Amino acid sequence: MKKLFLGLVIILLVTQGCNTNKKTDDQSISELSIYNLPSKWTSQEGKNIEMKDLKGKVLAMVMIYTSCKAACPRLVADMRNIESRLPKDIKDNVQLVLLSIDPKVDTPERLKAFAIENKMNGKQWLFLRSTEENTREFAAVLSVNYKKVSPMDFSHSNLISVFNTKGELVFQQEGLGVNSDQTVAKITEEAQKQN
Repeated sequence: MKKLFLGLVIILLVTQGCNTNKKTDDQSISELSIYNLPSKWTSQEGKNIEMKDLKGKVLAMVMIYTSCKAACPRLVADMRNIESRLPKDIKDNVQLVLLSIDPKVDTPERLKAFAIENKMNGKQWLFLRSTEENTREFAAVLSVNYKKVSPMDFSHSNLISVFNTKGELVFQQEGLGVNSDQTVAKITEEAQKQN
């Protein structure tokens, strides 16, 4: 499934590259960019943002929920591990984003407390929540599947997605506790283009 999705993305990128009417300046946003999404999100600081507000940063994103006792703690640990392995000279060019799939429980206050509990409260960490509709739409963009399996629990995909500074998906890491060398390398490669 992941290979099929990435294959489709590559085909779309190639066909977009053949379009002679496409803008080629650094400010253009391709049709594949998450910055085209109109959804509004709220951060752990209570600030309202749109995805396009993140333009210019390499994004590493994962979808979690704070009351999760199974996969999410491992995904959070994987994100912390990735962050710790990034070269210091690129960290200002990277945003690590955790999006909640449980917006009813994960209020901005809860997200902030979770960030502090998990030592993820530096400026490079961003926790976001939105409406259920916006969350579902964004999950589809990331190829993340999730469903509520009990009043407190969700079953969900375990993907960390990397986006370049134009909001285009460039890499996905699938699984829990997997070797993140490729993820770190891709984030570093994309972020170094900004130096």
